[in-house]
Amino acid sequence: MNVHIGAHEGTPDTPMKIVLSRKGFDSANGGAASPLFDDGSAVSLPIPGGRRAPIRFSQLPAPNTPYKGDLGTLAEMLTRGRIKPQYHCHLDPDLAAESGPEVPHWQAAFGQVGAAQRHLDYERVGRHDLFLFFGWFREVESHNDGWRYRRKTPQVHRLFGWLQIGEVLRIGEDTKAARKRHPGLGRHPHVWGWWHNTNTIYTAAETLQLPGAPANTPGAGLFGPDPDQALQLTARDARTRSDWTVPHAFRPGAGRKGLSYHRDENRWSGTGADTRLRAVARGQEFVLDHAEPEAVAWAAQLWTATRPKPDA
Repeated sequence: MNVHIGAHEGTPDTPMKIVLSRKGFDSANGGAASPLFDDGSAVSLPIPGGRRAPIRFSQLPAPNTPYKGDLGTLAEMLTRGRIKPQYHCHLDPDLAAESGPEVPHWQAAFGQVGAAQRHLDYERVGRHDLFLFFGWFREVESHNDGWRYRRKTPQVHRLFGWLQIGEVLRIGEDTKAARKRHPGLGRHPHVWGWWHNTNTIYTAAETLQLPGAPANTPGAGLFGPDPDQALQLTARDARTRSDWTVPHAFRPGAGRKGLSYHRDENRWSGTGADTRLRAVARGQEFVLDHAEPEAVAWAAQLWTATRPKPDA
């Protein structure tokens, strides 16, 4: 049985896809983990963006976390000076209005280009499909001389935000025209500078349409504090951050293609709640085609698990 949610690229009654999308600082871009705070909150540090990016690290806050400064200063502390506050950054995905400089009629959006975009097209990702964004995180703590990583704590892959696709914009190379047509994307890096003709932006649906998720949830946003580690992909007993625990429905078999880039059975072990995946080290967009009820239920609980408790 597959879960059907509305139309997909104009074709009615097409099963929803879930995309696990790797974003933020990594070993090649930024060279450090994004910070996890004591209250279970987190902020994904956007990768350095070069001069064509319209925003600098110093312009970004860390909303809903214990850190009250700008992300440029935090990144400088965590990278020991390699990343400077005045450096340009690539704020993508852009999931919350309060995450950057004010833009009239701001729109939540995610941009992709090149081989990663071709993969999304090959997997026919489109309207109503759901991006779940994850990255590399590590616990941090505050000291008199600033913030630093907590010693002897695991480095993990963790979800930090989502976007359900409302519209697919084929921007191509003409970013100036895109800025005029879509002023709410004015701070998004994929409408500035030169991009390959595969340049594409996914804007968010108005509200999340996902069975089991809380009503009136926005179509895009950042997950709240996660003290129970519901957002963590890395298994709790893992030795590396690429050793994941995921729903069995992500595994290929029984008529399922499974998660793209992970369709080799040798990457999988265990069954049911003990299903483990050795995630690939490279790649940005991992697509689960035709999400089954188990995968949809797993996704839906992410919002309830990270909401404030009634007595909080």
